Amino acid sequence: MGLAQWLVSPQHPLTARVTVNRLWQHAFGAGLVKTAEDFGLQGEPPSHPQLLDWLASQFIAEGWDVKAMMKRIVLSSTYRQSSKMTPEKIDRDPDNRLLARGPRFRLDAEMIRDQALAVSGLLVDQIGGPSVKPPQPAGLWESVGYSGSNTVKFKADDGHEKVHRRTLYTFVKRTSPPPQMSTLDAPSRESCTVRRERTNTPLQALMLMNDPQFVETARALAVRTRTEGGETPQTKAAFLLRLCLSRNPHEQEIAEIVQLVDAAKAHFVAEPKAAEALLSVGEIPLDANTDAAAKADAAAWTLAANLVLNLDEVITKN
Repeated sequence: MGLAQWLVSPQHPLTARVTVNRLWQHAFGAGLVKTAEDFGLQGEPPSHPQLLDWLASQFIAEGWDVKAMMKRIVLSSTYRQSSKMTPEKIDRDPDNRLLARGPRFRLDAEMIRDQALAVSGLLVDQIGGPSVKPPQPAGLWESVGYSGSNTVKFKADDGHEKVHRRTLYTFVKRTSPPPQMSTLDAPSRESCTVRRERTNTPLQALMLMNDPQFVETARALAVRTRTEGGETPQTKAAFLLRLCLSRNPHEQEIAEIVQLVDAAKAHFVAEPKAAEALLSVGEIPLDANTDAAAKADAAAWTLAANLVLNLDEVITKN
């Protein structure tokens, strides 16, 4: 009890500083103290020590109210700046430690998957419940599992209510985490990870374009685009882009999506088996009554949705 009281005592500011720094890291991608996992002598000094102290003192004075602190951070003029970079800013401050521009960093693995499920309309937003096992390549657990273990073999769950749950509920085998997550730098949970390292590799783009779950979200997003996007290809393309980018698209962007859909549709009309193969990926059943022309159109919009979901602007916080 004494230790707990000392940790949150107003005379002991370290706990408040560490907490506020992690909240800042959540919003900006990097904390005021970049080494959020190490506030000791081997860690980096804060880029703005007076700001860190002021935020910590406000956090204590407001009764350790996390929501109030996050509201203060995201409503600040610093956070609301444009993240657009200029050559001068890059030369002077490539890591944005001076906070001359808004935050820009790739979303975490869990957020990228949940975002794709959300815009496609597949996300199951039920709160609570047991972990689930979305599909992953077979055989990964066998190479690291003990013969008597109940996790020596991976068996994927099926059904919409399990397969499309938030990534928070994905079962993680620490010696063999889901490839979707580890490819996008999610920790294995073998140890506490306060600050994730972010990488940008070709393997990430390969996974986002071809992983069955992401192809399935593209299929569902294509269905949503075709049913809710209006009558013309232009209105459908604008709907798709606006849904994923959270802004009004430019005319050139719309034209490029329409051009892609037209070219893909011509390909799938000539190759109907390729359209069926694409539309059979995932849990969503293919309507047996759909004619060849409709399948070609659906497959073409699936490719367009797959492309948009992998745009840098979609997977990056700007």
